[in-house]
Amino acid sequence: MELVSSHPKQKKVSESEWLDWKWQIQNRIKDGSELENYIRINSEEKEALLACSEVFSFSATPYYLNLADPEDLNCPIRLQVLPRKEELHTRAWDRRDPLAEESYMPVKGVTHRYPDRALWYLSHVCAVYCRFCTRKRKVSQSADTPGSEDWKDAIRYFREHTEIKEIILSGGDPLNLSDSKLDYLLGELKSIPHINQVRIHTRYPVTLPMRITSELCEVLKKHFPIYLVTHFNHSKELTELVKERIGMLVKEGAVTVLNQAVLLKGINNSVGALTDLFYGLTKIGIKPYYLHQCDEVFGSSHFRVPIEEGVELMKQIRGSISGLSVPLYVVDLTGGGGKVPLPANYLEETKTSSYVFRNYKGDLYEIGF
Repeated sequence: MELVSSHPKQKKVSESEWLDWKWQIQNRIKDGSELENYIRINSEEKEALLACSEVFSFSATPYYLNLADPEDLNCPIRLQVLPRKEELHTRAWDRRDPLAEESYMPVKGVTHRYPDRALWYLSHVCAVYCRFCTRKRKVSQSADTPGSEDWKDAIRYFREHTEIKEIILSGGDPLNLSDSKLDYLLGELKSIPHINQVRIHTRYPVTLPMRITSELCEVLKKHFPIYLVTHFNHSKELTELVKERIGMLVKEGAVTVLNQAVLLKGINNSVGALTDLFYGLTKIGIKPYYLHQCDEVFGSSHFRVPIEEGVELMKQIRGSISGLSVPLYVVDLTGGGGKVPLPANYLEETKTSSYVFRNYKGDLYEIGF
């Protein structure tokens, strides 16, 4: 069980408060003075925190900040949540809406780009505002949150468009909604005959695992099957509390849990870091699903890893760990082109009656047509 850090400046709380997801949300750290109760920040970080606040809000739960090394400037938790001056240096390819979600929005909150599926933006709130977020343009902005009338319009749209087979609940974070609202929305979606499956995309199992309660699991089980896609980027995020609550999701909620990570420079762009993450996920019942190339959202260029480096990493990993633990490396094309896989090329030569392959060790093998 996670305990509150013994850092002398931190507010002392009871275990029941610490494990209350609403307490965590209400006590999120949002400025430099609060942040210094958890980690030591230098003058450059203080300046970045102030300057970047005009572009994208800073917020982190006490739980998640408690995972950060208070002294290490390169801690993978710290790098994901602390603003850096590089965020203010945009590049030519950077976009406010890199995936063109607003261009495929028939009703407020709904992005319908692929023929058979639609994404439903339900909340502007996240427990932690990740610095590489692809929705920095509107996450944390309450004006962009669909209201009850918008929900009715969305459900009407889903009913009218029989080509839609899948709905993806997203945000912000959809698990920021109450159990009763989630129950209502899932019930509405499950009542539509042509909807084949519902997916929930959430980072709360990472940044707010106490959100996974028996009550929530009852709601999810009621609407079986539900597919939940979460977002772990580093093995340091796989705590004992995470393990416990993922177990609840799988066993009590009858939920299939998958993970989509983002390849991030300085955080997980090594064979060792990715191997620990992918095996760590599989060990606690989460299937590694996607490894995303970091989107070209403004202010995130310092996180992006060259694609050829990502391909080489995945090539080495493919031969080193179980295929069950290997996700698909993909890039979501800027401009709304959708996801495309970035496979490693093992084919070295095509002969008259055979193919020559080079495996992950660099050895050559020949097979016939």
